[in-house]
Amino acid sequence: MTTTPSHLTDFATPIAERYFEDYVPGAVYTYGSITLTEEEILDFARRFDPQSFHTDPVAAEDGPFKGLIASGWHTSAVMMRLYADHYVSKVASLASPGVDELRWVQPVRPGDALSIRTTILDARVSRSKPDRGIVRTGIEVLNQRDEPVLTLTALNFFARRPDRS
Repeated sequence: MTTTPSHLTDFATPIAERYFEDYVPGAVYTYGSITLTEEEILDFARRFDPQSFHTDPVAAEDGPFKGLIASGWHTSAVMMRLYADHYVSKVASLASPGVDELRWVQPVRPGDALSIRTTILDARVSRSKPDRGIVRTGIEVLNQRDEPVLTLTALNFFARRPDRS
């Protein structure tokens, strides 16, 4: 797995200083990439998703995808790595209550370079705990041709900035 940083504009606030207030609805950020090798796809699938189109390159040729593909859960793990490395605050993250609408929309194959595009859909202060807010983010995992291979909506709790007035 090879990781390279994004060359596109990032948040104005560094990830180590980012709080709820920095997640502005409508903002779009792209981060990546991670390139999956055949060996990584095989290793992940043999451990966690042992279906022949993930674990056996020869059998996969005759399978529904006409070749080896990564497990959707492997693609999800790559998304999480990029999301945690570049998007989720290092100082204000209070975990996630879950994700909505997870879809694997296109197979990921050996050699595919994956990146994520995040769109902040909304951000609101918690009614029951005003020291934090919840951010809803649309995430697309894109291949090297800028085609979506996975989409989901993530929910995250973030602490509010301590020095807010």
